[in-house]
Amino acid sequence: MDATKLLRHMAWANQEILTKVSELPDEALDSYMVNPEWTAREIIHHIIRSAHFYGYRLKINSLEDLQIGEQDRARYIESELIPKTSADVKSVLPTLLTADEDLVAESMHPDGTVYREWEGKIIARKRSTVISQAIHHATEHRAQLISALEFRGFNTISLDDYDLWAYAETIGE
Repeated sequence: MDATKLLRHMAWANQEILTKVSELPDEALDSYMVNPEWTAREIIHHIIRSAHFYGYRLKINSLEDLQIGEQDRARYIESELIPKTSADVKSVLPTLLTADEDLVAESMHPDGTVYREWEGKIIARKRSTVISQAIHHATEHRAQLISALEFRGFNTISLDDYDLWAYAETIGE
């Protein structure tokens, strides 16, 4: 099995859950569970920013791409939008959808090595590792988001409604 279904599920769950969050009162975005720096607002921002970054990383297939890619990275700055209100959450959904669609498109390429420069070192990873991380990362942060909301009394979103079984029913499988 390839990761396409998992990426499509991730994109669907991201859109569905964040749409539900956009319907909550603005103060819901201030929800956190333990660390006040990880509010619902920051978690949403992190999910979007990370989706863009994983897609960006999958495009760096050689050391030459790494040099060119750093100049191109400005297009991912749009993912820096931090939702201030619930309505803002709805307005960033197209940006997240674009990032998630990029991940699906990048997953169609054969597994190979992608590169990243981090703290002066070149890091090489398999494409499949980055794709797997993107999926798991989004899942863990959706759970963190819902936990933060529930902890502050916003109990209207159930992760069970957005699991892979629910996705399979939605797509008619």
